[in-house]
Amino acid sequence: MRTIIYSLAFIPLSAGAVFAETFSADVWADNWFEMRINGVQVAEDSVPITTERSFNAESFTFEAERPFTIGLVAKDFKENDTGLEYIGTGRQQMGDGGVIVQIMDAAGTPVAVSDAAWQCLVIHTAPLDKSCESEANPVAGQGACGFEASDAPADWDTAGFDASDWPQADVYSENAVDPKMGYDEISWDDTAELIWGPDLEQSNTVLCRLTVE
Repeated sequence: MRTIIYSLAFIPLSAGAVFAETFSADVWADNWFEMRINGVQVAEDSVPITTERSFNAESFTFEAERPFTIGLVAKDFKENDTGLEYIGTGRQQMGDGGVIVQIMDAAGTPVAVSDAAWQCLVIHTAPLDKSCESEANPVAGQGACGFEASDAPADWDTAGFDASDWPQADVYSENAVDPKMGYDEISWDDTAELIWGPDLEQSNTVLCRLTVE
């Protein structure tokens, strides 16, 4: 587990805001994440997504005034748009993702935890047919190795964005995600859950958001 302190140049949401609070956050991701508050980055996974088995937890602090909007970018590693890893080796496979988040106020009270209340949009899905995993020469966009990809919507991580059509996050058990390396170093709140897109293997890049009142 790596502990990082971030200094965020705070942008007030309204002229009536009185003061900023200091919050502490813990995030574990398979494989990589970036967190934004009101559209401003406050943390990024310190282990590159290209690192093999790049599972780790990050702990950091940030300042914000309530209400604030959390924008979380979560990615599972893929070598290319097939969605596969270890291509051409005996370990060729689809990777699987998962992320868990908790944010505490200065008193140590949870103000946000990852659960089904978050909204998550998948912007990269691959392979569309899981049999691609067994292809001798998998090529993105061909045969079983089709994929769907889109750009992140503009301002998706800000309070004014209309996410009414975004689906809720999918919640997974520890057995399903099998979190490793750093997960057990955090004392997770009982209400914090592992979330992702609708499929742990096919959902490769997920944008998740939540507004904290």
